[in-house]
Amino acid sequence: MIPYFDYRPGDRTIEAEIEAAMGRVRRSGRLVLGPEVEAFEREFAAWVGAAHGVGVASGTDALTLALRALEVGPGDEVITVANAGVPTVAAICAAGATPRFVDVDAEGLLLDASLLEAAVNDRTRCLLPVHLYGRPVAMEPLLELAAPHGLAVVEDCAQAHGARLGDRHVGTFGDIGCFSFYPTKNLGAYGDGGLCVTADAALAERLRRLRFYGFGSGDRRASIEGANSRLDEMQAAILRVKLGRLDAFLEERRGIAARYRAGLAATALQLPLEPPQTRHAFHLFVIQSDRRHELQAALEAAGIGSAVHYPEPVHRMEAYARLGYRDGDLPVSERASDRVLSLPIYPGLAPSAVDEVIAALSAAA
Repeated sequence: MIPYFDYRPGDRTIEAEIEAAMGRVRRSGRLVLGPEVEAFEREFAAWVGAAHGVGVASGTDALTLALRALEVGPGDEVITVANAGVPTVAAICAAGATPRFVDVDAEGLLLDASLLEAAVNDRTRCLLPVHLYGRPVAMEPLLELAAPHGLAVVEDCAQAHGARLGDRHVGTFGDIGCFSFYPTKNLGAYGDGGLCVTADAALAERLRRLRFYGFGSGDRRASIEGANSRLDEMQAAILRVKLGRLDAFLEERRGIAARYRAGLAATALQLPLEPPQTRHAFHLFVIQSDRRHELQAALEAAGIGSAVHYPEPVHRMEAYARLGYRDGDLPVSERASDRVLSLPIYPGLAPSAVDEVIAALSAAA
């Protein structure tokens, strides 16, 4: 059986380091918001090229607190996409704002910047692009639109650790970049975790207060209404070890992606591309096909796991019917939900396993 995802093969190469890091935390007497979190915040911010990093409890919290730090809330609208799953939308709603959707482009399934101008109104306060599957959204058109309208820009980088536009890492273009360390991510913890990066020291300080009940450093007086969203010491220590190997793990992902692209090039499958001047992080390797269900059944019969990211766009979900969208409003997102299929891709996945996936798909396609 080839699982769709398995963190264990990659982690075996750093198992002793992880055990040592966990032991260091157990012996330290500090379990929350201590030296491991502070060190990880510095190290991760430096890795992406940001001035400040603020660890929080999850990627969803990172988005919610980013919006709150920018004072986006009730009465405000945030423009994003519907094909990237519920967390982004849930975060907008948790901040008290209203999500407004634009469709995506058919090739990359990323926010279609050509649709933004028509979507902006006097309630729009923020653009929230999602660097989906590890492919970066072209940020220049978004920033050019945001500036004259006075809009904030928050980047959802939950699937994009290692993704770059030119020589800049995603998350460093907007006001705040938000990362998730859920176990399946390119940099995954042994539980939940998240982090915000920003170039703005005042925003970083506001984020630190928001994550801890509104408290300032060294006091217990709430200067603003905050929350409980703290990255714990154990996860931070584990993430520090993994961060040291992340570049190597990303190269491994890129090698698997290249093997898939070469092996599946002769099929009718729509394969993910890497536009010039971009670096795809390949959190997921997502193919598109009108025969998705048949292909997934063929993989299952061959003992190969796969997944669908995502089977239903958010605007079609019952929980968000109140937003007033109907079938046909986002045609590209809706069609993609019937066509996308994610193949196994993770550090430690053997080349022979990749070849098995290619053979099964080639026979079925």
